[in-house]
Amino acid sequence: MVQSACTPAHTALSVNLNKVALLRNSRGGALPDLLQAARVAILAGARGITLHPRPDLRHARPDDARAMRMLCGAGVELNLEGNPFATASRGYPGFIDLVLECRPEQATLVPDGDTQLTSDHGFDLRADGARLRPLVARLREAGIRVSLFMDADSPDIERAADIGADRVELYTGPYARAALTGDARTALADCARAAECAAAAGLGVNAGHDLDQCNLVPLLRAVPSILEVSIGHALIGEALYAGLDPTVRAYLKAIASARR
Repeated sequence: MVQSACTPAHTALSVNLNKVALLRNSRGGALPDLLQAARVAILAGARGITLHPRPDLRHARPDDARAMRMLCGAGVELNLEGNPFATASRGYPGFIDLVLECRPEQATLVPDGDTQLTSDHGFDLRADGARLRPLVARLREAGIRVSLFMDADSPDIERAADIGADRVELYTGPYARAALTGDARTALADCARAAECAAAAGLGVNAGHDLDQCNLVPLLRAVPSILEVSIGHALIGEALYAGLDPTVRAYLKAIASARR
């Protein structure tokens, strides 16, 4: 593969630790320790930590985001995901206020409903663009990089630039489901076209959701411009068998192999 100007030398891995927080919360107390999990992932080579604190506090919580901000640094980015329209409720300050307090390197804005089990669609920027624009401006004025969660087959990728975003994160759930059937060609083509549209508009490209060691390499080979992948569910599940350090290293090895 010839590396183009828009192809990063390395795709960064951001480890999503929500599932660790979910396990902790199911029992109460402080174990498993979210910060210790982050330390293990960082020492193994992860270049980012992702948390998605939701208003219902079912996994990562605002205090986790604050503590993780203190831990991340020196080349390790904190990425906070959430619904930018989520307002304050008991124990939750509202997503935008939490991001402005924690000042992560990146905020990934996701159109999740409060009761949604997991992220399962990207923004409709024709419907939500006007509401998003001032929120994106507030975050960028605070020096925070903004990424918008988008469907790979969205016709409106370029609108993310008009709204002021720095990047888009391609929702890779449909690709992951297609990969399980053995024929992901159409889904990969959608991701590649979305990345081309993003690059033409001056946007960086991230990717996430349902990525694992089996489907990650084909995605990165089809879309070499991906700057960052955020992976949690599969990675933490695999770590139950292999351990967190070896699993993070295995993902980094997979990312490196995609460049060969």
